[in-house]
Amino acid sequence: MKLIFERGKAGRALSILPPLDVPECLPDVPGRKTVPHLPEVSENELSRHYTELAKQTYGVNDGFYPLGSCTMKYNPKVNEEAAALPGFAQIHPLQPEHTVQGALEALHTVEQELCEITGMDAMTFQPAAGAHGEFTGLLTIKAYLKSRGEEHRKKIIVPDSAHGTNPASAVMAGFTIVNIPSGADGCVDLESLRNAVGEDTAGLMLTNPNTLGLFDRNILEITRIVHEAGGLCYYDGANLNAVMGLARPGDMGFDVIHLNLHKTFSTPHGGGGPGSGPVGCKAFLREFLPGIRVNCKDGVFHMEHPERTLGSVKAFYGNFLVVVKALTYVLMLGREGIPEASSNAVLNANYMMRKLEDLYDMPYPDACMHEFVMSLERQKHENGVTAMDVAKSLQDYGIHPPTMYFPLIVHEALMVEPTETESKETLDAAIQAFREIFAHAAENPAEAAASPKTTPIGRPDEVQAARKPVLRYSWPD
Repeated sequence: MKLIFERGKAGRALSILPPLDVPECLPDVPGRKTVPHLPEVSENELSRHYTELAKQTYGVNDGFYPLGSCTMKYNPKVNEEAAALPGFAQIHPLQPEHTVQGALEALHTVEQELCEITGMDAMTFQPAAGAHGEFTGLLTIKAYLKSRGEEHRKKIIVPDSAHGTNPASAVMAGFTIVNIPSGADGCVDLESLRNAVGEDTAGLMLTNPNTLGLFDRNILEITRIVHEAGGLCYYDGANLNAVMGLARPGDMGFDVIHLNLHKTFSTPHGGGGPGSGPVGCKAFLREFLPGIRVNCKDGVFHMEHPERTLGSVKAFYGNFLVVVKALTYVLMLGREGIPEASSNAVLNANYMMRKLEDLYDMPYPDACMHEFVMSLERQKHENGVTAMDVAKSLQDYGIHPPTMYFPLIVHEALMVEPTETESKETLDAAIQAFREIFAHAAENPAEAAASPKTTPIGRPDEVQAARKPVLRYSWPD
C-alpha cells in the first residue's frame, strides 16, 4: 500500500479544524529554514488510508493467535468500560488523597487479590511490563542483599530454557549469569543446580511451568537448594496463566515474582503497550519495594513509601488504568473462575498436542500445561521444510504464527499456546490447518518455502530485514 506521503498532491487539503479565531502568537525563537515535508491529502484520501491500515492489522479480534508464552487471549470489553469510568480515567496522580479514595481502594484491592493468587505478601504496580518487572524484582533482591552486607553475592542462576529477558535483566541489574542445562525431561537438572550454587549465589530466576510448557515436579527441591545456599528465588510470571488459582509461586518457595497483567490478567497486549508488570514479594522484602504503596487505616486509604525503598522505576503508580482492567478481570472471574481459566488453558493445549502428535514430533510428549513445543527438525532433514515454512503457511489460513525457534534447546521449534478463550471449533480448525500444511509441505516443499501468498506482504528476506532495515521514507528528488 502507499504511504500517506505518497497520496495526494501539493496544495490539496481538508477542513477538519475551524478557522483560527485568536491572534497568532509565535515565540521569538529561530524557525526552520525549510518547509517541512507533510502529506497533503483530502479527507477522502485520509479516511481511506487509515481504513486500509486497519484492514492490514491482525490481532486476537481478527482470529486465532497461538503465540506461545505470550498468552494472547481475548480481553473482555468490560475491562475497558471499567477503566473508562471518570473516577479512574479523569484524575491526576498529584490529587490529594481524600479526592481519590476510590482509585486508592482499587490499588489496595488488586494488591490483596494478586497476593492471594500468587502467595506473596506485598506488591508494587510501578513496573510497566514484564521485563521491567524482572529488572525491578532483581533490584529488590540486590537491595536486600546489600542491607545484609552480602554484596559479594553476584551470581544469578538461569536455566538454558529461560526467557531471553531473564539473563538480560540480571546483567542490567549488575549480576553475573550462571547458565545451567535442562535434564532429559526438559526440567532443571538438579545436579547441575547443586554444583552451581555457592556463597556467591544471589538467586535463581525460573518460570514454572517452563518455556516447554512443563511443570517442574522438583520445584520444592529446586527452591530449597537455592535457599540453603543463601540465595533468593525469583519467579518469572510469564506462564502463570497455566496455574493461577491452582498453584501459588509463594507456596513453591519463591520470594519475588513479576506478573504480566497485559497477558495473564487480560488487559490489552501488543502494539507497544501499555503494559503492566507488577512485582510481588514475601514480607521480608516489602520494605525494599519501589514506588508508593497504598495502605488502609480506619477505613481511609493512604499512600506510603516503603521504609527502605529502592526508589522509583516509573512515574507515580505505573500504568494505573491497566491495573484497573486487571482488577475487573479478577473480580469478574472470582474464586471459581480463575482456576477454571487455567484449567481450560491446560485442556486446550493438551487437546491440540494430542491431535497433532501423529504428524509433528513432540520432543517432550508428556502432558503439557498451557503450551507445547513441536519440532520440525526431522522434516527439515527429510524434505527441507522448516519451522519458519510452517509458521508462514499458517498466515494463509488466517492464523497468526506461533513462537518460532524457541526455546533454543529444541531445534526447529514451534511453540503453541492456544489459551483458554478459544473454543473447540477454533482449535479444530487450527488443527486441520496444521495437518493440511504438513501434508502439502511434504508434497511440495518449494511451495511451503514461498508462503504466505495471501497476505499484503509475502515472504520477506529475513536476513536483509534484520541487517538492513529501511526505517525512514526517502523523498523523491
